[in-house]
Amino acid sequence: MESPEACSSGEASPVAAAERPSEAAALRALIDRVRAGEVDAAREVRRLTRASARHRRKLAPAVEPLVAMLRAGAPDAGEAALLALLNLAVRDERNKTKIVDAGALEPLLGYLQSSDLNLQEYATAALLTLSASSTNKPIISASGAIPLLVQVLKEGNPQAKNDAVMALYNLSTITDNLQAILAVQPIPPLIELLKGGKRSSKTADKCCALLESLLAFDQCRVALTSEEGGVLTIVEVLEEGSLQGREHAVGALLTMCESDRSKYRDLILNEGAIPGLLELTVHGTPKSRMKAHVLLDLLRNTPYSRSRLQPDTLENIVTNIASQIDGEDRGGKAKKMLAEMVKVSMEQSLRHLQRRASFA
Repeated sequence: MESPEACSSGEASPVAAAERPSEAAALRALIDRVRAGEVDAAREVRRLTRASARHRRKLAPAVEPLVAMLRAGAPDAGEAALLALLNLAVRDERNKTKIVDAGALEPLLGYLQSSDLNLQEYATAALLTLSASSTNKPIISASGAIPLLVQVLKEGNPQAKNDAVMALYNLSTITDNLQAILAVQPIPPLIELLKGGKRSSKTADKCCALLESLLAFDQCRVALTSEEGGVLTIVEVLEEGSLQGREHAVGALLTMCESDRSKYRDLILNEGAIPGLLELTVHGTPKSRMKAHVLLDLLRNTPYSRSRLQPDTLENIVTNIASQIDGEDRGGKAKKMLAEMVKVSMEQSLRHLQRRASFA
């Protein structure tokens, strides 16, 4: 049977007409209980808004009293209010801005510094959700959240670290924030997070996206190349990541090489990037294919050792892959061609595998 709220047109059924005022009255009573500071009422708001966009709208008046509860500082009440606000903010842009406007940032930043790792985790998740709003981004940036998020990235529990890097990525879309992020030395924990996680995860995607932006600065390039296994870890995402992760990984390597080709191309080659780049020219996103072609063109000008392809041969193979693959078995033929190219690059691949093993 269709639920009353699913009816979009026509007269309301007698059952729906009877239920809606009752529900509205119950929600108003719940909001009044939150205003009175009842912890159980905050928990009920959290429960109702966990998976209901309709309840997020109807319970929006609870935002201000929940923020007041959050600011009061009592541990149980603060946790209940924080989790209720987090659910109210999910997929609701108006609630996101309303929460920030109500003064939630100050207590949230306090929870980011809490010795209670669960509270720190919840506060990080809340900032991640709030930072998805373009209206909130400059306010969060100005609040001093960036150094605290990097601290969570260094010392938080695994979930908090994942949420911190995603929040930092959200804030990094404001260009002026990139220097602020770099100032608190995020590269070691970013690389550590990449090393310890699945290369195709959303966290890896955001790590590489953030690194791609930060690598426009020499300070970041120096920090990355100084980090043991730093470039290698990006190459691994290039090989094993999701489509988006690989796009950002090749973008990060390209940014490095374009900034100072003579300084970085040998380093990128020595980490065995060629096989992954060649595969991207066939199987990557449109942006990945374009970036891979540009990077291969930059790398081909490096003097090759005796076992490597001649520059013109490499260029011709890469640029003509698409035109040489016809028919339904396009993917199978591409794989065979790539296997031959990878074989020619065996010296690089072997060095790459040996270095990877040394960092395992």
